[in-house]
Amino acid sequence: MVRSAGVRTQGDGSDPARAGDEQSLGELVALAAKDVSQLVRYEIDLAKSEFQADMKRAAVSGALFGFAAFVGCLVLVLLTFALTYALHAFRFWGTDGLQWAFLYAAIICVLVAALMVVVARFVLKKFTKMKNTRKTVGADLDMLRRRDGAIPAVADGAAAALASKDG
Repeated sequence: MVRSAGVRTQGDGSDPARAGDEQSLGELVALAAKDVSQLVRYEIDLAKSEFQADMKRAAVSGALFGFAAFVGCLVLVLLTFALTYALHAFRFWGTDGLQWAFLYAAIICVLVAALMVVVARFVLKKFTKMKNTRKTVGADLDMLRRRDGAIPAVADGAAAALASKDG
């Protein structure tokens, strides 16, 4: 038997077409284990990429919230003083004393802050929560549980996502 650069010569006596038909049980188990480990690696890579994307979004959102909070604090001090003196000048809601004008200005600031918290919570709910990973892992587990060799139906969104990434 002479081999040159991984190419078999005619003298080795094996037929590559028949080699796949006569695989032993051990070879089939090894092939299945290889396929499962490759599938697990792909799922881990998908989870990592989705997690990294979510963490980048969280970092950008956190930085923007921090900067907005800093600027907001500076502006809030100025606007609070302006609002307080405006309330006092117009004698709004019985603000004869300056202390009542400051109290009303503080209450208005608390209401504005509560509105900002509601908006921030709305933005944070847009995380993907690794939807694609959960769908594909579920489909993979369903496929592994099947014993008749049939391919299980995959959710429409996951099948479309897998088809677009593979092709």
